[in-house]
Amino acid sequence: MSDQETRRIAHIDMDAFFASCELSRYPELKGLPMVVGGRSSHAPRIREDGIREFSRLRDYAGRGVLTTATYEARALGLNSAMPTMQAAKLAPDAILLPVNFELYRHYSRLFKEAIRSVSPQVENIGIDEVYADVSTLPEDAHEIAQRLKSAVFAATGLTCSVGIAPNKLLAKLCSEMQKPDGITVITIADIPARIWPMPAKKINGIGPKASAKLESLEIKTIGQIAAMSEAWLVEHFGKSYGRWLYQVSHGQDERPVVTESAPVSMSRETTFERNLHPVRDKPALSQAFTQLCERVASDLQQKGYACRKIGIKLRFDDFKTVTRDLTLPTPISDARSLRQFSGKCLKRIDLDKKIRLLGVKASGLVRADSLAHADSAQFTLDFTFEE
Repeated sequence: MSDQETRRIAHIDMDAFFASCELSRYPELKGLPMVVGGRSSHAPRIREDGIREFSRLRDYAGRGVLTTATYEARALGLNSAMPTMQAAKLAPDAILLPVNFELYRHYSRLFKEAIRSVSPQVENIGIDEVYADVSTLPEDAHEIAQRLKSAVFAATGLTCSVGIAPNKLLAKLCSEMQKPDGITVITIADIPARIWPMPAKKINGIGPKASAKLESLEIKTIGQIAAMSEAWLVEHFGKSYGRWLYQVSHGQDERPVVTESAPVSMSRETTFERNLHPVRDKPALSQAFTQLCERVASDLQQKGYACRKIGIKLRFDDFKTVTRDLTLPTPISDARSLRQFSGKCLKRIDLDKKIRLLGVKASGLVRADSLAHADSAQFTLDFTFEE
């Protein structure tokens, strides 16, 4: 048998993850249209009678975007990455909750520990999804999928959808077929009936530009790509991408499940609700700058890394984006040092316009346990928003 016939790869995807985490805290919202994407001021309030009172989308003002939406909210046309003000016009009475990343990371850890209890060969690809190589497990694919789902539910109280297929490409497509709380198992023989009718844009790697070009050539489904020769695809899309389109449309994917990979960088950024002036809004900018450094430091320390380079990104009100970076004298991972050196990057930018976005990026990562102890007290720190 070929690898395509013997491999069994599972893609496990949590169902409406951020929303589900919130519903675990606020079960009274189950069955209601609810979105996540508000500010801390939109947190529930406790009335005198002890009942929680929730903000509504109509209460929102700003230019943020939705992080997620319950399936009931999606039925009203709301979805992740939609501008919150647009969502408010579509469903003004939908419940609005603030983002709570600490809660989501907690459930993410429980979810991934549960998956590893069934299969140790797990590739982490996001806060709410993983691949697992289950080829060596003795049960049939449906039993394995049910074991995975049961383990996740026991650990988190949340549901997930599982797709099992001969490779990662097909497994990811499968996990979306019966959401939420679904199981889908396919083999290579199922590709014509199950995969080819799907829209081409469902394949991860066919983005808006490629999708638009395919449609201009009257190609809308995966099967229509598969019907074309490799030579034709190469002629229209170039050698590399054309060959890739031919392979994925036929369900070919040799990528292994990578159980551990070193990150290249870690970054955090925030888009402000309103454009901030570098002088008049200096306290707010300083606070946001420090918080970003604290979040990057937390990411580095949780994953056991230090960085040799620090960088910042600014986007101004005219949408011009500027970046600056600095190579450090010694690797660092603490928030105070990150804040100091990113501030030095900031001094190299002319702050003559209002600021729309601010980001901090740590790169040149090295394992912290490979470094000799460094005395961070050597740095003199300034916690202002430098001009």
